[in-house]
Amino acid sequence: MVGFGGGSSYNALLVLFDVNHHIYPTIALLCNIIVVTGGCWLFIKRGLLSSRLLLPFIITSIPMAHIAGRLVIDKTIFLAILGIALFVSSLIMIFNNHLQKRIVTPEANQNLWRWGLPIGACLGSLAGLVGIGGGILLSPVLYMLHWGTAKQIAATASGFILVNSIAGISGQYIKLQDSQSGLNQIIEFWPAFIAVLIGGQIGSRLSSTRLSPQFIQHLTAVLVLYVSLKIAWLLIQK
Repeated sequence: MVGFGGGSSYNALLVLFDVNHHIYPTIALLCNIIVVTGGCWLFIKRGLLSSRLLLPFIITSIPMAHIAGRLVIDKTIFLAILGIALFVSSLIMIFNNHLQKRIVTPEANQNLWRWGLPIGACLGSLAGLVGIGGGILLSPVLYMLHWGTAKQIAATASGFILVNSIAGISGQYIKLQDSQSGLNQIIEFWPAFIAVLIGGQIGSRLSSTRLSPQFIQHLTAVLVLYVSLKIAWLLIQK
């Protein structure tokens, strides 16, 4: 409904249910792929997904997502990075409506490559490391810099999430392929993959009804904010 893959929400729920942190990113990225694939196809059919706008970000984000996905990091460091990402994501979901009111200007795209390459590298690294596709962080950047209309930005974020999630998954698989228990734990989440497939289809249709996407977005933001604060509290207690 709100136009994202849901990576921050999946991670938040995995933290709440105390799942093995090594498989957080893989589960979240798989769910991202399932949800945004259909959306990307619709954006392409409608001519809204611009390669000119997307390319500067994914050139650096794809390799960085793969490399970061292969990294094995300490649980405390992982939770700290995840907690910060969730906290920022929750604030973005709360204040995103204000950003969407900005006007696109003809001069806005002059620095697209200059800023797109480093931004893509940073968000790609985050995607591969903790399983957040990066679209929720990319969208406000595009709005603030006036790099596209609301529909173009939604399409770009969706494409960004898809390619980063695939690249991140490839890195995570290499890291986990020597751990049969880790792969088996991921397979056990097959009901979640079916659930997000159904939920994604329902959400894309409800977005055109009277049910407000902003209302759902703010509810999700509360959940994500709560989990980010819970992670902070757990780290403080250590």
